[in-house]
Amino acid sequence: MSQTKNEAPMSERKASVWKKLLFSDILLEKSYAQKIAYVGVMTALNVLASMFLEFKFLDVQFSLTVFMSVLAGMLLGPFLGGTAAFLGDFIGYIFNSWGLLYYWWVALSSALMAVIAGLMMRLPLKFRGSGYVKLAAICLAVLAVCSVGVNTTGFYLYYSRVGFSEKALGLLTEHFGGANTYWTYALVRLVFLGQLWNNLFNYALLFAAVPLLNAAKPLKIRLQ
Repeated sequence: MSQTKNEAPMSERKASVWKKLLFSDILLEKSYAQKIAYVGVMTALNVLASMFLEFKFLDVQFSLTVFMSVLAGMLLGPFLGGTAAFLGDFIGYIFNSWGLLYYWWVALSSALMAVIAGLMMRLPLKFRGSGYVKLAAICLAVLAVCSVGVNTTGFYLYYSRVGFSEKALGLLTEHFGGANTYWTYALVRLVFLGQLWNNLFNYALLFAAVPLLNAAKPLKIRLQ
């Protein structure tokens, strides 16, 4: 009898660890219906970001995709946040494709942003200001894994087969003597075509928005 009593709490503790890895603190004790509602709202916001929340400034295309994807992971956790980010990109494409090809790696990148954010928010850092350390780490990981690792690689492989745009070829010739390697293309895409500046814009929005969300009780992210 004593072994049975000891085993039950241990299994509960193990289950709670997995639960914490899958869901954010906000959704941890929510019902299935409430979880679905939260995912629906975040999916709708990601659709809105992919379809309408874009603008151009000094030849750089800005969007809120990074902001919304990371926020989905922070608010919902890696599993449901990744689902909301992926669905948001996919549904946004269905309703606003403009006849363009579906870049599936962009949807994968959006989902990974949420997964990274959700997992890194679980880092066991408890000192004052640790939440901002986590947020900075999330931004760096998203830049390296998603913007460079997934998106840039996807577009490089795609354009290597169908041909690069005249603008990209002109920048490669101007700055790298026409050398068309993965890393020269990555620099052109990130720096000269402005993807890095778009990312920095989204990171700045995150650092501005998270303290406000932290102060809202229903959406408390629990920054230390």
